[in-house]
Amino acid sequence: MSLYSSMNTALSGMNAQSRALGHISDNVANSQTVGFKRTDTNFVSYISESSSDVHRPGTVLARPDFTNQVQGTIEQVENPLALAISGQGFFTAALPIGKTEAGDYRFDARQFYTRAGDFNRNSEGLMVNGSGYVLQGWPVTDGEVDKTQLVPIQVQEDVFTPTPTQELTFGGNLAAGGTANQSTSIQVIDTLGRSRALTLTFAPTASTTDNTWTLSISSPDATPSTIGSIPIRFGQDGAVDQPDGTLAEFGTGTGLSGSAAATGGPATVTFNADFGQGAQAMVLNLGRFGVAGGLTQFASTAASGLSVNSFEQDGIPIGAFSSVTTQRNGDVRINYDNGQSRVVARVPITVFKDADRLQHLDGQAFLRTIESGEARIVEAGEDGAGLISVSAVERSNVDIATEFSKLILAQRAYSANTKIVSAVDDLLQETLNMRR
Repeated sequence: MSLYSSMNTALSGMNAQSRALGHISDNVANSQTVGFKRTDTNFVSYISESSSDVHRPGTVLARPDFTNQVQGTIEQVENPLALAISGQGFFTAALPIGKTEAGDYRFDARQFYTRAGDFNRNSEGLMVNGSGYVLQGWPVTDGEVDKTQLVPIQVQEDVFTPTPTQELTFGGNLAAGGTANQSTSIQVIDTLGRSRALTLTFAPTASTTDNTWTLSISSPDATPSTIGSIPIRFGQDGAVDQPDGTLAEFGTGTGLSGSAAATGGPATVTFNADFGQGAQAMVLNLGRFGVAGGLTQFASTAASGLSVNSFEQDGIPIGAFSSVTTQRNGDVRINYDNGQSRVVARVPITVFKDADRLQHLDGQAFLRTIESGEARIVEAGEDGAGLISVSAVERSNVDIATEFSKLILAQRAYSANTKIVSAVDDLLQETLNMRR
């Protein structure tokens, strides 16, 4: 009977609109939730019978229409670890489910995906978002990215291992014609990461007309404090004549060993210094033979007679943890107070063939489904993946004005369906009263 069918159709309409109201309420409640993706409503009609002669009322269902691929507004924040994806893709995350007896985290075996990038470090140094999911990335060791595995990103507040000085590069000019010693102090790093002072002293012969000096290296921190000495000849005083003012050759040294003279070849002095941990080998680079660079001997107006143009050394002192930052390519970088930094992980982007078919979970997380397709893990900006914005979060893609408009329509549609139920009830009552 069509009256009963009409009532069933109206009831299905009420049920569908109530589901739509549920979607709207969920959207409005999460309008400020980071990384939230709204759920729209797709109404689908089911016909019981329809032809050119008859059409019986059917039913309507409200199916969720997910918007996982619709971008939310990206907002800059003060958190240096916050990340947002501009474009397609998701962060890969792990869910902690407890700890082992040793105190290490245990993680859910499933792989989770999220757009909620409000990451911060927890007490163990793990990068965790506001919903408790731990960011995963490719581990980086000595600058090499291992793309064969994904691991939870953990930032340890360890120290930066010092690097002792092995090579020093000195550039300066000795005052031609001078008769007084000319010296300068430089700093090097020992094997324990401490800064040590070296003094370079250039002593001329009785007259510098023969362009010969004696380089002595000493340090109050070394044992013995006098490390060694070596003669240095400039211009035409070497076995091979060189342009005036340029290095010609080294003589036979005591504790210091000079490189063989060759025009254009490196002019280096090798020596060892003991700062308490045994001999530390170092090489002092003074430029090139016959080339006006590095150490030279020209007329000078410097008060000390020695003009220091440049000095570099490759040692790195010990460094304490300073901060951690993220880069646009996904690198997670630890910074130390000695000016050094190192990358510990790189954050990739995971993309799907149909991200709207992912399964929704608590905390703005998703799981892969057969319909969504396989997860492809790629570099940010590659193979259809979006770009990473640092110190930023993606806000909910809910538009409050639009939701209120849908709310009014759902309310009116629900009310209209109740009118049909009331009308059918009145008609059925009239039918029952026919026998009186």
